[in-house]
Amino acid sequence: MNPNTTSYDTPLPLVLAGARGHGRWHLENIRRLADKGIVRLAGICELTPLGADEIPDGLGTPEQSADFGALLDSTGAAIAVICTPIPTHTDLALIAAERGVHILLEKPPAPSYAEFRRMADGVAAAGVTGQIGFQSLGSHAVPAIRELVAEGAIGEVVGIGGAGAWARPEDYYKRAPWAGKRRMNGVDVIDGALTNPLAHAVATGLALGGATRAEDVTGIETELLRANDIESDDTSCVRVTTADGGRITVAATLCAENPDDPYVVVHGTSGRITFWYKQDRVLLQRAGHGPEEIDYGRTDLLENLVDHLVDGVDLLVPPDATGAFMKVVEAIRVAPDPIALPATAWHLLPEENRRVVDGIDSLVTSAAETLALYSELGAPWALPDAPANEVST
Repeated sequence: MNPNTTSYDTPLPLVLAGARGHGRWHLENIRRLADKGIVRLAGICELTPLGADEIPDGLGTPEQSADFGALLDSTGAAIAVICTPIPTHTDLALIAAERGVHILLEKPPAPSYAEFRRMADGVAAAGVTGQIGFQSLGSHAVPAIRELVAEGAIGEVVGIGGAGAWARPEDYYKRAPWAGKRRMNGVDVIDGALTNPLAHAVATGLALGGATRAEDVTGIETELLRANDIESDDTSCVRVTTADGGRITVAATLCAENPDDPYVVVHGTSGRITFWYKQDRVLLQRAGHGPEEIDYGRTDLLENLVDHLVDGVDLLVPPDATGAFMKVVEAIRVAPDPIALPATAWHLLPEENRRVVDGIDSLVTSAAETLALYSELGAPWALPDAPANEVST
């Protein structure tokens, strides 16, 4: 515990590192929890201080500094929310941990498995609590789907598919110096479709397959491609083999023809369960029954962290519960650099200033349906002369 923090009575003082970009979502969420009286925004860590108009009403005037450690010390923070560039995650988490400050760390937790282990082991050694920000794993649909599967609602599970067909304009890759990079100044970044914007599809598929820890994964195949003029992948797929012989295939693109909500589907011998994880919506289809659609609630991960510290409730996403996801990140990190799609495979949508891969929507859907990779589905541009990059873990 931070020596300036005498108890876990709420509201808990909190510091947010990274308050712009996605950090704005965290600011609004902190304001919501502050209104409930369970946290207090004590500080904001940014290279350039936020203006008064950038801080939501009701959060007062938090202390601001570019020195994260000093800010934790001066505010007596009990919790740090870290929403900074991917390569900074481990060092900032350890700065907080060595001060006894508990952590909510944005996904992906690290750009490599070695950095992930350094972070997770350091947090554990310091005796503080770490929560990884895979918000979809706070959905009440996740345990509900697991229960349906355990009850045999769809027969024996034959595999899990994930589909993410999103769109990002070319300016998306100019949002930060590290955007769309695999490495920068000799440091891993790995800002690709499967590791960052559609990381939830991978993590959720793994969770529904009961493969959350590193040892749950035995093999990973990747196909990494790009239509945009970037280092990293914007159109990719991965197939994970689990220790119990399960298969989880996730296909993703940021170059969709008609962008739609991503989903994960559990295939069974007598039915299927589709989970639109951004909506917490589930469709159960099984033999002998009509389709059933169910909307679930969601537990916010910062609120869960506070409840864990104050009341001892179970933590939803501790670091080791993302070990399997980090094995996927590592497989993508060590894979050959993504292949540039030929100019004939995509076209520019001028009114949206974004590149569209022709036919990608149906390929993403087919991959989630069949658990096949793009090359196995006959995509002419998907590694035509070589097998998928495969890693045994």
